[in-house]
Amino acid sequence: MSGQEAHEARLLPWSTPEGKPCYLDSDGSGYISRVADTIESVQLGLAGDLLDHADDLLAEDEIPPDQLRLVMAQLTEALRNVHRIAQSRGARLPLDPDGYP
Repeated sequence: MSGQEAHEARLLPWSTPEGKPCYLDSDGSGYISRVADTIESVQLGLAGDLLDHADDLLAEDEIPPDQLRLVMAQLTEALRNVHRIAQSRGARLPLDPDGYP
C-alpha cells in the first residue's frame, strides 16, 4: 500500500441540512479535523452539564411536565451527539492483527 496505512473516513459531529451524516477523508491533521475535535469537546461538555441538571431535577419531589419534556428532548439530543462521537472514534481505532481495537 505504498507505505501508507488504510484509514476510515471520519464521521463528523454534524449532519447535512437533510440530516445525512458528513464524513471527512483525511489524515486527521487538517483544519476541519481540528474544528470537529473542538465541536466534539463542546458536545461532550454540554452532555456532562445536562446530566448534572437532570440529576438535580430528579432530586426534586415534583417535576413540571413541560420541564420534564424539555430535559428529555435535550438528553435525547445529547445522547445522539455522544453516540455519534463514540461511533466516529471507534471507527478510527487501530485494529490489532486479530481484528480487535
